[in-house]
Amino acid sequence: MSFSVTVPATTGNLGPGFDCLGAALSIYNCFEFTLADEFKINATGNGADKVAKNKSNLVYQSLEKLYDKIDRRRPIVQINIQTEVPLARGLGSSATAIIGGLMGGNLLAGAPLSTSEILQLAVEIEGHPDNVAPAMLGGCQLATTTKTNAWDYCAIAWHKKIAIALAIPDFELPTAKARQVLPKQVNLKDAIFNASHLALLTQALTQGKGELLEIALQDKLHQPYRQSLIPHMEEVQKAAAQAGAYGSVISGAGPTLLALGAPEQIEAIASAMVNTWQGLGVHAVKKVVAIAHQGTTHQEI
Repeated sequence: MSFSVTVPATTGNLGPGFDCLGAALSIYNCFEFTLADEFKINATGNGADKVAKNKSNLVYQSLEKLYDKIDRRRPIVQINIQTEVPLARGLGSSATAIIGGLMGGNLLAGAPLSTSEILQLAVEIEGHPDNVAPAMLGGCQLATTTKTNAWDYCAIAWHKKIAIALAIPDFELPTAKARQVLPKQVNLKDAIFNASHLALLTQALTQGKGELLEIALQDKLHQPYRQSLIPHMEEVQKAAAQAGAYGSVISGAGPTLLALGAPEQIEAIASAMVNTWQGLGVHAVKKVVAIAHQGTTHQEI
């Protein structure tokens, strides 16, 4: 019995949507799960040499969590991982591993858990929903809690006039380190600022209005504190704006920077960001990506 699970990269926060808003991107990790006589993990692709090949691997740990949840004996598996999403760059590589492991385990078990149950377990593992929700469901997802503290999700329509450019530097920034610089408390004015800008952002994305995005992408809860961890962030953002970007933000916890702009300008925006970083001594690569509307997919192999 073998299954293949394909999970898209994600960008979390999108400026003011700290820990609650994220979007799936057209970069993918693929995981193959096979019942086997002995445990084994193989990895190929971008950053494959850094993927753990033992039971500390997050894909396998997530699979174990699912079997613990359904109270069944853990199977012996071989997992083949094809990585395209760069590690520790703010593009949801850990979310792909968590969703991949949970989905693979669920399929091998005969699919006893629903999508919502898998997502609830994924949030418990990840700690926040802004990456795992779009990784699973696709598109742009706003996460919130219900009166019973369960997670619920609202899809935010992403207008076709809004294109996405990524500038991915060659240094890592672990999420744990990016969270250490955040304050334990924020003042009321900053909370109100983010609430109003997040509301505006959902409308700007849906209506495809660049002039609103320029305002809506501003944030006061996490980016001002994380900027010190990303060399020359201000210069790269300025270059994006000069090339025509509506605005730019830290992707997830960083260090990747994401810019939004018109489709006809997005290649130039991506080039301007990367060229600026390179000129300041930071090697980086550019990617122009689309929203991955389908989310996680699977097939029997």
